[in-house]
Amino acid sequence: MRLKNKVIIVTGSTTGIGKAIAKRCVLEGAKVIVHGLESDWATHVVNDLGQNNAASLVGDLSDQIVIDKLVALSLEQFGRLDAIVNNAAIVASSTIQTTDRAFMEKLFRINTLAPLMLIKSALPYLEKQKGTVLNIGSVNAYSGEPNLLAYSITKGGLMTLTRNLGDVLHRENGVRVNQINPGWVLTETERERKKQHGLADDWYKDVPSVYTPAGRLITPEEIAAAAIYWLADESGPISGQVVDLEQHPFIGRNPPKDTTTIPTKK
Repeated sequence: MRLKNKVIIVTGSTTGIGKAIAKRCVLEGAKVIVHGLESDWATHVVNDLGQNNAASLVGDLSDQIVIDKLVALSLEQFGRLDAIVNNAAIVASSTIQTTDRAFMEKLFRINTLAPLMLIKSALPYLEKQKGTVLNIGSVNAYSGEPNLLAYSITKGGLMTLTRNLGDVLHRENGVRVNQINPGWVLTETERERKKQHGLADDWYKDVPSVYTPAGRLITPEEIAAAAIYWLADESGPISGQVVDLEQHPFIGRNPPKDTTTIPTKK
């Protein structure tokens, strides 16, 4: 049990990567605070994990009250807080033509500002446990795709946040901050998004090999497996690091010879 007795907040954990991380945390001995926007989904996840292992809070992370309640709930239910997984994010398409101020601010509040505010709210309790923060970013943080402008900017900001606080909080508070950048992951949301774009129900079975050298997309459970290392004590003193989890070298990769449009990635 690599996370025995640890208490972990996982935002955006009613579906996809967040849900997979919450499940894996419980399997490794942790108690988790489940968070999302849909009360029925949250209830289902808590029931699946077990009432003794999880509690849930439903709310919009753009509201500071919700952020503070997440921290308070971990203390009320389990008496401590050891780690945060900042996974909640809005994944929305936009270009320079379609990105207006309101849209950009909306994504920034959830994808970049909310993780910062949650870390700040939880810091006294994380410091007490010499805890850790794991931010879930995206390979799009490096530049992003043409139709993911706003999203990519917010993930770039999250990566800077990780490296900055990973240094400062580690030295001054004993709290480690790291980040994983998933590539293209087959979440429930991604399946539906592609179907809404007009693809077949089983589109993920026939993705060009240039994007999936392994012959398939990454699963949420594979991202969750990697997350455990950063949440566990076995990652030791490592802090301020960003690790890409994609099935090909994302930076500096030779571009494909065909002109196929790169599909949207999480």
